[in-house]
Amino acid sequence: MIEIKNLTKRFAQRSAVGKLAVDNLSFRVQEGEVLGFLGPNGAGKSTTMKMLTGFLAPTAGSASILGFDIQTQTLKAQQQLGYLPEGAPCYGDMTVKGFLEFIAEVRGFRGAAKQQRVATAVAQVELEQVLKQSIDTLSKGFKRRVGLAQAILHDPKVLILDEPTDGLDPNQKHQVRGLIRNLAKDKIVIISTHILEEVTAVCTRAVVIAQGKLLADGTPFELESRSRYHQAVTLVGAEALDQAAFAALPGVAGVEVNELEHSLTVLAQPGQVIFPQVNTLLSQRGWAVKELNVERGRLDEVFRTLTRGETV
Repeated sequence: MIEIKNLTKRFAQRSAVGKLAVDNLSFRVQEGEVLGFLGPNGAGKSTTMKMLTGFLAPTAGSASILGFDIQTQTLKAQQQLGYLPEGAPCYGDMTVKGFLEFIAEVRGFRGAAKQQRVATAVAQVELEQVLKQSIDTLSKGFKRRVGLAQAILHDPKVLILDEPTDGLDPNQKHQVRGLIRNLAKDKIVIISTHILEEVTAVCTRAVVIAQGKLLADGTPFELESRSRYHQAVTLVGAEALDQAAFAALPGVAGVEVNELEHSLTVLAQPGQVIFPQVNTLLSQRGWAVKELNVERGRLDEVFRTLTRGETV
């Protein structure tokens, strides 16, 4: 288990108070969970990750990894984790193979064990074609994959990944997300990101922060259900639809029209399911539609509302 208690970080500035980057943050992560750590730029995500991995000392509070306190048992805690930091810094003049072998040796592997660890990590993130290239010559996507390979090389019990798919193309993102889902079967994974599709693609739980404060904690579905589009019905019509007729249905909170997409979205009142009423109205009026979708909710709308200090 990862446990963060009242974690706080204040950076010194000219003012006596200083800048508060992380503000009394507390949460736990259990084995098998993939936690999406969400927030806008400047929310305190990377600062929290640096404190959790022992690269930055907190001003107050504590963090432990599998029972090892990151401040008082730093080395034991760090032995349990793999870390992909923001920007994936690597030694640019080394080849990919040389760098990963170096990391394996730092982790204590020698001989056949070292080669096996490197080969496994290389295969998992598909680095075979660039093994002999120097890291400086790689694309941003390949550099990111090298960073991910070093993080998983020693098969850690905890993975902390800061923007793991940054710079990857859609195919590479799909592959890395599949790898994360597979790794999460027997690990704890924390993904710090501001890319919301990352959450619905791989995360079992999400924490939202802004200005260093915890704003929400729940499964992606629980967060989506806080959206005003939860249980909304969107219709793409082959003909003009009567907005007033939909607005008058029981359980309907309102109707939105998207003229560009030729669609109409019927919003549900909190706790209401309106699809049966909408479907019945379509049948009664004989209206033809090209598409009819019931929405789970829109995570981007919940995210914007939370991080702007509005009520969800």
